[in-house]
Parts: sequence; structure tokens; C-alpha cells
Amino acid sequence: MYDVVVVGGGPSGATAAEDLARSGKKVAMLDRAGRIKPCGGAVPPRLIQDFNIPDSQIVARINTARMISPTQRQVDIPIENGYVGMVDREHFDEFLRIRAKQAGAHRYTGTFLRIERDEEGHPTVIFRDKISGNTQELTTKLIIGADGARSNVAKAEVPGGDKIPYVIAYHEIIEAPDAMDQYDPKRCDVIYDGAISPDFYGWVFPHGAQASVGMGTGIDGVDLKQATAALRAASGLTDCKTIRREGAPIPLRPMDRWDNGRDVVLAGDAAGVVAPSSGEGIYYAMVGGQVAATAAAACLESGRASDLQLARKLFMREHKSVFKVLGAMQNAYYRSDARRERFVSLCHDTDVQRLTFEAYMNKKLVAARPLAHIKIGIKNLAHLTGLVSKTRV
Repeated sequence: MYDVVVVGGGPSGATAAEDLARSGKKVAMLDRAGRIKPCGGAVPPRLIQDFNIPDSQIVARINTARMISPTQRQVDIPIENGYVGMVDREHFDEFLRIRAKQAGAHRYTGTFLRIERDEEGHPTVIFRDKISGNTQELTTKLIIGADGARSNVAKAEVPGGDKIPYVIAYHEIIEAPDAMDQYDPKRCDVIYDGAISPDFYGWVFPHGAQASVGMGTGIDGVDLKQATAALRAASGLTDCKTIRREGAPIPLRPMDRWDNGRDVVLAGDAAGVVAPSSGEGIYYAMVGGQVAATAAAACLESGRASDLQLARKLFMREHKSVFKVLGAMQNAYYRSDARRERFVSLCHDTDVQRLTFEAYMNKKLVAARPLAHIKIGIKNLAHLTGLVSKTRV
């Protein structure tokens, strides 16, 4: 009998499993081997500090973000007093899984099939073992569903788990070229162009010897591979060797409920915790795993299933405001190329640049400069209403 079975071994599941194991709980972690999630790989300094990530996992340190508009206007934003770290999900996720195992979690490799319950209501996780192909069982008290944006645990157990909106992300990992104007190993390029993505954005993110080039969209009928090929051509990366190609859904907003009121709580993409506008998910996934572990531990201690609600309450208390602002930004600026052009124009503003990256690195809204916030609000309205020319630099 396990105290907790964690379904999914990505950043969220591995973090939850490690936290619970370190607190003395008997934990099983079930993960499918061989799958690498498409991801730009950006992580803020706060993640590196809060989750004790060693330098060996940081494959690049970014000091500039370049915003590119539909008319190819380029705005370079220096990252002051910090940097954006880059990780390779192929190695980063495995590092987290190994760390969870070293903390005491039992690691299983296989495919989640379903949850069954005995006459007394105790849940059992049924999975197919990857090596033997046999069906196996993990009997437990609680389950953490950390199995991605289209979570099978969420679909089966949590109201609304089958209706979460998402975009499809696709990227290609390529051999990085030598530095040139179109590619800088210390610069992230974010492309706001309806020809690449009609409702999201494209990216070129350095990963040391490699780079991630991709885009996302929630609109049916968009050819993701063709759009990425166009992005590579525009970025001078067509001739770079392609190492691998990956695609996966990314949720657009946190679910209204993360638990089933009984014995299951969700974490990470399964709970929808990806930041609107930016699509950033690694930091929020790991925080989601952390709060899911906290809620599960509280439930085990008290015997109250209602304590599973702590996961969502703790997460939203800390991050609801940021998600609300980023959601409003996406709704305002991602609708058309004209709006995207104005958004990139707004990025010229030094107040916008400073507050954006302070919020990114610290993962909270910066309230220390009220006059700057007022100025940004006025400029934002001016750009949206067209009072400021979109061609103005």
C-alpha cells in the first residue's frame, strides 16, 4: 500500500514525488519512458533557486529577448539584473526523476490505464509495464495526476477534466549555427506573426549546441510543420541539421477544480497551469507539483479529503494575479497582426521592459513602482486604440 501514487514523471510529477518521499511518505512514480515534451526550455532564476537546480542542467544563459513583429520590426530587450536559463527537457526531466528516486520514491515505467477501487473504496492504479508488457497494479491511498494537458486521470476523475482548452505546440530541435545577426546563442527570439501562428507565437530558443525552433496554435487546419519550416527559413536556419521533432498540447488556463473530492488531485499541465500569453510552463508545473504534494500530505495527516483543495488554493493565492494579467494581454494583442504590431511597438518602452522581466524572474507582479504602472496602463490604452502610431519607434 502506497501513501501516494504519482501518475506522470515530468517536472510536476517528479517534484511532487520527491517532496513526498523526502517527507517520509511511501511514494510510487509512474512515467512513460522515451517521451520528450516540445518546449522552449526557458526557466527563470527563481526556479533555479527554489528547486535547487545545478548549473549542469543549464545549457544556456540568455541575456536578451528579441521581439519580432509581422512587419519584421525587431525590438531587443536586455535582461537586466538576471538572465533566462535554458534547459533541455530530454535531460532535465530525467534529472528530476532520478532525484525523486534518490529521495526514496519507487519508480515505475509504463502506461497508465485506469483507476479501480475495492469495496472499501481504496484506489488502485492499473498500468501496463513497459518492459514486460504485463498489466500491473499499484494500490494506494491517494493519487496525483500529473500526466499532461490531456490528462487521462483528469478525464476520468475530475469534473471538467475533459474540456480544458489548449493549443498545440510543435518544435524542431536543430544543431545550432554559429552566431550571426539572425541567431545569437545568448538571445531568445519571439516571433509575433500571423503567418507563423495566427493566435500564438513562434520562437527560436538557444540550447547551447542545439536550438529549439517552433510555434503553437489552437486553430484547426494550421500546418505546424509548414509554419515551422517558414520560421526556420525566415531565421536563416533551414540548412541546420534537424535532431528531432516533437508536438504536444499546452493548456490555456487553470482548471476550476483540481481534485475529485475523494482521493485524486491534479498537478502541472493536467491542472492547466501554463501561463497565458507566454506559454511558460516549467516553473508553474514544478510549483503545481509542490502544492499537490502539500495537499496530499495534509490529507494523509488529517484524513479529510477536502484538504486536497489546498493545491489549487495555494497556487492561485500566489499566481492568480499574474495569470489574470497575462490572459488579458493575450486576449488584447493576439487577435490580429495589427494588434501584434502594436504589442511589439509597446515593447520599446523601457518601463514595460523592466517590469516584464522583473515579474518574469521573480514570478510576481512588481508593485514597487506605481507611477510606472500608471504610465504603462496609459500607453497600453494608447496602443490598443491606435492613438500611438504602430510605426513609431
